[in-house]
Amino acid sequence: MIQGTFGDQDELFFEIELIADNGLELPVDTLLDTGFSGWLAINSQDLEGLDWIYVRRQKMITARGEFYFDIYAGKVRIEGQEFDIPVHVGAGVPEVLIGRQLLKNRRLVVDISARILTLEAN
Repeated sequence: MIQGTFGDQDELFFEIELIADNGLELPVDTLLDTGFSGWLAINSQDLEGLDWIYVRRQKMITARGEFYFDIYAGKVRIEGQEFDIPVHVGAGVPEVLIGRQLLKNRRLVVDISARILTLEAN
């Protein structure tokens, strides 16, 4: 189970680890974006030092319109488990985002009044 935190405007944050190609693990707070259909999105400048492999370019519809993202083969650790995932990389991504794909095998529990935020493996 992952304990999350609430942002100033009740955003949902969870800590995961990005794993660089050389094995270096970087803990990052990620914002859960239920409007994002992918696994992970990061800003182009955050890609530096991870040395992930470029896969392709992909057009996506976002809340701000259509954008092109570079897709990289990334690796993350969530709750001690490593996952190889596609990572959407683009300029102007304001936060490290995790999307709905993470919810396909986890249960999201949100109780803002009780300040409870968890992701539990199914």
